[in-house]
Parts: sequence; C-alpha cells; structure tokens
Amino acid sequence: MNRPYNFSAGPAAIPAEVLQQAASEMLDWHGSGMGVMEMSHRGKEFLSIYEQAEADLRELLAVPQNFKILFMQGGGLAENAIVPLNLSRAATVDVVVTGSWSQKSLKEARKYASEVHVAASAEDSGFTTLPDPASWQLSRGASYLHLCSNETIHGIEFHELPDLRALGSDAPLVIDFSSHVASRPVDWSRVGLAFGGAQKNLGPAGLTLVVVREDLLGHALPACPSAFDYKVVADNQSMFNTPPTWGIYIAGLTFQWLKRQREGELSGIAAMEARNVAKARLLYNFIDQSQFYVNKVSPNARSRMNIPFFLRDESRNDAFLAGAKECGLLQLKGHKSVGGMRASLYNAMPLAGVEALVAYMQEFEQRSA
Repeated sequence: MNRPYNFSAGPAAIPAEVLQQAASEMLDWHGSGMGVMEMSHRGKEFLSIYEQAEADLRELLAVPQNFKILFMQGGGLAENAIVPLNLSRAATVDVVVTGSWSQKSLKEARKYASEVHVAASAEDSGFTTLPDPASWQLSRGASYLHLCSNETIHGIEFHELPDLRALGSDAPLVIDFSSHVASRPVDWSRVGLAFGGAQKNLGPAGLTLVVVREDLLGHALPACPSAFDYKVVADNQSMFNTPPTWGIYIAGLTFQWLKRQREGELSGIAAMEARNVAKARLLYNFIDQSQFYVNKVSPNARSRMNIPFFLRDESRNDAFLAGAKECGLLQLKGHKSVGGMRASLYNAMPLAGVEALVAYMQEFEQRSA
C-alpha cells in the first residue's frame, strides 16, 4: 500500500506494519473475543500486552534495573508540572533554556520550586545554537537540572548528554526526550529521569513515557495528586488509575517493530540511529548547497528528528506547500511561532520519504528560478 509521506511533528506517522497489525486485531485480539480498547486494564489479556511492552522497551533502550518505567497520561507538557511536583522538594531547580519547550518547562517549574534558576540560555541566538555545558552556571544543591534534549519547534538537539558530575554538580539530570526517544541510545549513567509524549516516535497521543531512577521516588510534594506521584504509579505498575490502554498497545507493537529493524550488522535502536543519521544528512546537505532554502541552526546543534527550513523568498510558501501536498508530502508547514517549513524525520519515516522530499524541493527550486 502506497501512502503519502507524513512529516508531521506530532501526532506523527506510525509504521504502516503497526497500523496494519492493529487493524487486523481491532475486533478480536488473539482470539479473546475483544478488541484492546474493550479490555479491562486488570484482565490477563491486557496485562500480557503491558508486560511485553515494558520488557521490550527496557531491552530496546537498555534501561538499567534501578530505573522504573512508567506509562502515564498527560503528555510531555503535563510532565513539566509533574516533574517538579515529584522532584523539586520545594527547593532550587536549574533549567537550561534552548527553545520553546524548555521555556514552558521553566514557567511551569516556577509554580512548585522555591527558586528556578536559568543555568544557561540560547535565546540570544534565536535558539539556533546550544550553550556549551562548560559555561553553565549551576546552582549548589539543586534538586535537579532540566534539559529538553531535542527542541521540536526550533530543531535543536543535544547529540551528547552533559555529564553533570564532571561539571561539579550532584543534581540529577532530567531530560525531555519526547521528540527523539528511541531514535538513538540513551546514556543512563548521566540521567536521573527521562520523559516524553509517545505521539512523535512511539505511538499515538495520550500515552506518556517516564523512566525514573528508583532513588528519586518518594519525594513528591504534599500537593501532588496521587495519580501523578511517581512512587504511587511505580508501586502500582502504572495502573493506579486506568492507564491509556490503546496507547500502550500501539506503543508495544512499535517496540516490536523496532526490534525487527536491521541496518547491515546493526539492529534495533542502533539500526534506527544509523538510518536517522543518513536521513538527516541527506536533507541538510541539500539545504546547505541550495541558494533557495536555508536552515538557520548551527551545524553542531542540528536535530536529526525535526528539521526547520525556510524559503529565501517566503512569498512562495503557499505554492511550495500546495505542490508538496500534490506530491504526497504532508504536514511540512513550520510551527506558527517560527514560520517557514519543518520536516520531522521520525523513525517511521523511511529514507525514500526524505528522497522524495529532496527531489520535490529541487524541482520546486528549479521551477522557481
């Protein structure tokens, strides 16, 4: 089945194999007589789905045993409040501001921490660069440091997570990896907590992934709702309240799809990283040699997942988007706060989709000359 290529930043494309399997199981999951959306979250059928999804994710991301995997609701935006409710201890929180999402995190943390300190900011560059960790001003005794390791809107990514201990800080590192989770390995030795909405690289909107080190559990503020207390959620295997069962099911199918991926001698997440490097390189190389398009992000800060670009003659934006849609290239309009275009190259986007986009961009440029 030939489908258009969906470059949406989220909710984003899901692998066709996953959608086809879900469709085939919609009315009757494995002879149970029920679809997954009809199952009790405490029944043996759904529990088997949940347990397999958790085990597959732990294997894929090489999550250490001293980390809990939580399947929650609320999205990445809600986690901007849930994290400080659990980890701030009403003390000082450090935030590195690298774009729109970390700006939101900063604003939300100020509601719960006694002090929120901007350890570094890239705002002066228009969020086109990343502040060097060696220049960060870290607070003594901070409860944690918040970092958005991939800014979906501005197209910025930390390709290596900072080692806070080497910077003289004992604070746990909290990362929002919503838009590049499962696109590359995670160095868990440098992370205390990672969270992300599923709707970019893992499955449908409505599911939120939290991976949290066990020693960070049990410190929620008294005002924290029980359903958002990480310890309560962990103690109840993510079922203190009814979890997003359909989202967990689709994510579980996506994990199985990821495990099947091969790229030469590589498999799983390593294979996906190799593909993602190749896809991003293809598009960036074309943009950089073009006199018609431009990407404003410093090369060492460029995201592999979210690539914003601009037509130098922006009066042709509407024509570009209309022509792209006719070619089956969807959801390329940039975020309203930034403008221009944006191509999101998540795991479900094949290299052929990026090749089709580059071919169209080249043709449009030649036609517009």
